[in-house]
Amino acid sequence: MARLRDPQSGCPWDLEQDFSSIAPYTIEEAYEVADAIQHGSMEELKDELGDLLFQVVFHAQMAREAGAFDFGGVVETICEKMIRRHPHVFGPDAGQVRDARAQAEAWEQHKAREREQRGGGKGGHVSLLDNVPRGMAELQRAVKLQKRAAKVGFDWDTPKPVLDKLDEETREMREAMEGGNPDEMEDELGDMLFVMTNLARQLDIDPARALRRANHKFELRFRAVEAAAGSRQALAKMSLEEMEALWQEAKKRQRMTKNDE
Repeated sequence: MARLRDPQSGCPWDLEQDFSSIAPYTIEEAYEVADAIQHGSMEELKDELGDLLFQVVFHAQMAREAGAFDFGGVVETICEKMIRRHPHVFGPDAGQVRDARAQAEAWEQHKAREREQRGGGKGGHVSLLDNVPRGMAELQRAVKLQKRAAKVGFDWDTPKPVLDKLDEETREMREAMEGGNPDEMEDELGDMLFVMTNLARQLDIDPARALRRANHKFELRFRAVEAAAGSRQALAKMSLEEMEALWQEAKKRQRMTKNDE
């Protein structure tokens, strides 16, 4: 990475990059790791983990050039953090077995204390919502914001009131659509998505995973529609009703295949 960033003999593209320009690639590589895991390919996973590691190295090299930290500092920091957040493994309580739920709660308590210490050091107000990364995928960020608020009881007890809230937001969306104001429609659609994320959390479902499943189903069925049509030209000439008939047939076959499995 140092060679790639060498001002005299390095790669022009790598030299032009900064933290902001590389951040989208870092996020993309993390998604590709998740995709490799979903595919169940260890060879693909190995390759994608290498790509993700390269992103860490890239950022660390730019930080070293700026005199901030280097790759060794990144490794040292995460090691210290893991030791600090696992006293049941590395501290006086080592060897005491805890269940996963209790450990997850202890982990969050450690993180909360760290946030308070950082906030207290700056003399600023400490919020439960501090340090929820703005760069993370919005579905995951919505879940994280809701979980933080739930720690003080700002949450529904069951999924039913969430569904009632979704009905309310749907009515407001209809009203916004009738008004034809794009800003209001975007606002109401955001509210609907936020409530749907809350429903997923209440049901202990990862909304991003649920959406990936929906995307996968759509892809399979639409490819089946394309195959049944025979060509893109033939598909383009079909009416929506004809395409819908092919879609329903593909959906039926997909369900039969799933039941056979």
